[in-house]
Amino acid sequence: MRIYLLIISFYLLNVSVNAQSFKFSVDEAGGKHVPELSISGKPIVTSPSEGLWSIATAWENDWPAGWKHASPSKEEQSGDWQIISGELALPQGIWKIRDAYRMDKGLVKCIRRFEWTGKTALDSITLSVRFRVEGKQLQAFLPGILYYGNPSGYKNTPDCVPHYFGNPGEMAIFEDHRFPMPFTCLESAGTLKYGAVIHTVPSSVRDPKLFDHWWSMGVTAHEGYSELTLLSGPITYNDQRSIAKAHQCGAMKYGNTYISVKPGAVIEKTFYLDLYPIARQGTAFQKPVHDAISMYKPFYTEDLPSAKEIIEGKYRLAKARWTESNDHAGFNMYPWMDKPQIVMGWCGQAESSGYALQVLKEQLGNDAALDPMVQKSLDFLSTYPVESDGFPVVYDVTKKTYGNKDPVSMGQGMYSIAKAIETARINKRYNTSKWETFLKKSCDFAASRILDVQWTPRSTAEGFYIAPLCIASKLFNNSQYREAAIKAAKYYAVHHLDMKEPYWGGTLDASGEDKEGAWAAFQGFLSVYEMTKEQQYLDWAKHACDVCLSYTVVWDITLPPGRMADHQFKTRGWTVVSPQNQHIDVFGVFFTPDIYRLGELTQNEDLKRLSKVMFRSCGQLTDPFGSQGEQMQETNFAQAGDMSDVYRLRGGYAEHWTVFWITAHFLNAAARFTEMGVSL
Repeated sequence: MRIYLLIISFYLLNVSVNAQSFKFSVDEAGGKHVPELSISGKPIVTSPSEGLWSIATAWENDWPAGWKHASPSKEEQSGDWQIISGELALPQGIWKIRDAYRMDKGLVKCIRRFEWTGKTALDSITLSVRFRVEGKQLQAFLPGILYYGNPSGYKNTPDCVPHYFGNPGEMAIFEDHRFPMPFTCLESAGTLKYGAVIHTVPSSVRDPKLFDHWWSMGVTAHEGYSELTLLSGPITYNDQRSIAKAHQCGAMKYGNTYISVKPGAVIEKTFYLDLYPIARQGTAFQKPVHDAISMYKPFYTEDLPSAKEIIEGKYRLAKARWTESNDHAGFNMYPWMDKPQIVMGWCGQAESSGYALQVLKEQLGNDAALDPMVQKSLDFLSTYPVESDGFPVVYDVTKKTYGNKDPVSMGQGMYSIAKAIETARINKRYNTSKWETFLKKSCDFAASRILDVQWTPRSTAEGFYIAPLCIASKLFNNSQYREAAIKAAKYYAVHHLDMKEPYWGGTLDASGEDKEGAWAAFQGFLSVYEMTKEQQYLDWAKHACDVCLSYTVVWDITLPPGRMADHQFKTRGWTVVSPQNQHIDVFGVFFTPDIYRLGELTQNEDLKRLSKVMFRSCGQLTDPFGSQGEQMQETNFAQAGDMSDVYRLRGGYAEHWTVFWITAHFLNAAARFTEMGVSL
């Protein structure tokens, strides 16, 4: 008996590909029924050779052992469900196992059912879902965790990030709740280019040995093929078994993740399989990113804070951070006021409010304090000295000293000042002469640097120069700024679109792949598109945006008792920081207007809806003072507080690290939405 489910699937990026079909079938051979996904008649995703179903019956050396395997012996049809079933015999009794398959929105959905019919309880059990994917050294994409092996993180700080390059024997398997988008993708870069994906429905397990015990997901590499893998708990990465990436640059043992099974127990795991051709290397991840958004539909907002209360709360905190004397004026980066620092870009965002408050003035009741803060803060920041290698972004008020010239902070500072000038030219309420002088000097530096024939930036960090150069090219009618922005965009496209070097280097406390690096490219590509209206830049923006989106949580992760659970915290719309720093934070709020804009340009309503959810969901845990911490611990990872017990990290909240960007990004994004005429 041979039943086919036919799907027409194609993916477009820059160049068109012909629509190609892939088939899902269950083949009968030698009394066994084998599920299979194929492209152009070539089987790509199949059962493991030892059998479709595998259960470990022991736990040895920190890993499942005593594996037993079985294959389906029966096939039947029930409506549109294609069902295969069989038994796996143990000395203590029989496991009855069943897979039910059907097509669901272009994916192959499967519900796997394990039923223990023995009369005695079992211990040290590990259940699994394994599918073999053909191809040598397939590249892995695990959202928020692994980006084509994390090559930059591996090169710079190998102990701080997971790494995986598809070499035989490698495994990378992580807790379900560590995935912002619950899927694992493998990409082939051979003659036939394709992506193979497993989406999981995340779940915890019953009768575990550990507190807060969840299923896990990832990849396992073999000679000539890899496996998409789900396990009922065990986790591993970087050639170490039963460890969790619990710290910035370290792991903690996370063993004994087996389960016990009582007589009559029924355990089910739902997952989805996908297989599709791709037009070019480095794009396989894009389809499952959008499939995950479509599957989880994280668009509900009724249980989230309103935009009004978020904006008003953040403005209260902004005013509380104001510091002024005869020789300075601005927004303090830190919560303590005895040693203030006025910092541009990244963590400080002292310049951001100078733009945002202009736009939000009416929404904030035309507060009389607003205009003086805008004028004075930007006037003071414009005194920062611009030199041949840029400008310092930190001013220590107590010591009266300047420091730090990192491209991330410089680029972001230039962007907000450019936006402030652009806005002030419309409302005509401010004297922008000092701001314009500073921006011109800064753009002269950035353009000169980029246009130098020897310019070879270390990471995507200098992508943050692109957007302000685009704005300044129009503000000052300067073709050199335009030329530099275009050159930088083309440089980063060459370096990153194939994902041999994924976007990286956008944060200052990590040195690998991160969403901020992807954001630098996304903002830059989109800005050049808006300036030139050339399609290729919009295509590149889609790619970088999809990397940004892959860090976005699309589901509400069930949380254990703790600060987050106290508030019935919703994780949808938050973003994971990076493969190195595995907590969630509000940074994604910064680029929500650009996600919305891309949704407009590509007629994608899901992007527009998601951008609003991201803004509003990230307003959770804002206290009555408008304050909000940076680190929410949705998985087994922490950077603050008691970090001695790995099994108690999840659900915590580091509320005291409240650097100013957490406030500024909301005000900045709200201002941009307002300019776009978008109601939140």
